[in-house]
Amino acid sequence: MIQLHCTQKLLAKLPVNASGRLPNTRARPSAANDPGESPLSGWHANLLTLQRRNCVLFVHGTTRFPVLLTCLTKPDFAELGYLFQDGLMNTLLKGGASQAQLNAAARALAPLQCDMLRDRSVQGTLNQMKQDVEHMLWYDRVAIEHLGPYSTGAWLAERPCGVKGDKDYVWPMKEMLALLDPG
Repeated sequence: MIQLHCTQKLLAKLPVNASGRLPNTRARPSAANDPGESPLSGWHANLLTLQRRNCVLFVHGTTRFPVLLTCLTKPDFAELGYLFQDGLMNTLLKGGASQAQLNAAARALAPLQCDMLRDRSVQGTLNQMKQDVEHMLWYDRVAIEHLGPYSTGAWLAERPCGVKGDKDYVWPMKEMLALLDPG
């Protein structure tokens, strides 16, 4: 399972069951002998409204790696697990992940388990990335429908991010690829 810490605004839109699970429609199903928490666990997500469209920005808590989903409609929220998995794999592909790293990511994919726990440091990263996307849309005069979410996620992953309590900055793409490196 992959823990997804949602904002209250996003959780209100998600059709989660009593245990916080999304319906597993097209997403990669959990294995019968589920080993527990995935190495990719620990994502934070926020519902954004960009140019009057619903978008969701995910950020991995440890690596600060982003996944952006744009122009979501109500039925898309029921498919959020599948859309997240698709967005993660394609953002890694756009970021130059090797086949071994993509295979490691595919093996670690699991259903999402949603809750409302929050980390202020990651929330700050989410807000900064949202502002970066808003600025890019405004500066480049791009309509959100024409924005490539995978390449935008890869673009956001190539920027340094601060982590509370750590003097050094993390580079999200570099950190995520290191997490996925086999061996």
